[in-house]
Amino acid sequence: MLHVAGAALLGLLVGSFLNVVIHRLPRMLERDWRRQCADLQGAAPAPADEAPYDLVRPGSACPHCGTAIRPWQNIPVVSYLLLGGRCAHCKARIPLRYPVVEAGTALASALVAWQLGPTPEAIAAIGITWCLIALAGIDLDHHLLPDSLTLPLLWAGLLFHVLQGPGTGGEVFANLTDGVIGAVAGYLSLWTIYHGFRVATGKEGMGYGDFKLFAALGAWLGWQLLPLVILLSAVTGTVVGVSLIALRRHSRENPIPFGPYLAAAGFIAILWGRDLVDAYWRAGAP
Repeated sequence: MLHVAGAALLGLLVGSFLNVVIHRLPRMLERDWRRQCADLQGAAPAPADEAPYDLVRPGSACPHCGTAIRPWQNIPVVSYLLLGGRCAHCKARIPLRYPVVEAGTALASALVAWQLGPTPEAIAAIGITWCLIALAGIDLDHHLLPDSLTLPLLWAGLLFHVLQGPGTGGEVFANLTDGVIGAVAGYLSLWTIYHGFRVATGKEGMGYGDFKLFAALGAWLGWQLLPLVILLSAVTGTVVGVSLIALRRHSRENPIPFGPYLAAAGFIAILWGRDLVDAYWRAGAP
């Protein structure tokens, strides 16, 4: 069980970094888009002394008062509890999401390690899990699934199969052939649904980031598990969406991001997907 404890501890630390990714990456992309728009319009370039803003710089600070966060105030989960969920300087409330992401990343990493054991597949699955958590958080906040996360996740899946060998596939991930077909089928299936829905209703039901995330899951898991992933994500999304509307916490007119449900379904499929499909067929599927 040492590998499980190690995965949990590492997940706790990475969860703290994922909070940074969720918060900063969309803002970094917005800065880049503004620069590109300025270049296209022939506007003056940004000043050379513009403060750097990336995943490392500037250091962590309270978004309310700007006070730098000291190392002892940045210990995952522990600092939140010691500070009572408030900034040590201005006493502004710290969003509960921060310790939730940290603890959730630790638990998910430990679950993967426990389920898959100390194997290369477990290492890959934990990396995928971290990426899915970041994507889900960004999509919840901004209705955005950045290419800088979805595309590397897709290519990493295909490269993983190449390194394993073209004809080999394990109990968790697909082989290279099924991965390539899964990536193509994942993208084109949602692309077809998107355009069919747009033609029929004149509205856009999802974004291109959803296509790319589904393609990435197909690249790792193979085309065989795509129906399970889309079924799990659709059912979960429907239940959550209807519940939010019934509780009047969400308007029918406001779109609900699909990425978090795809991410959750992908995580379930990594751990139990093939068992669920086998159980379905053993139960005498029509």
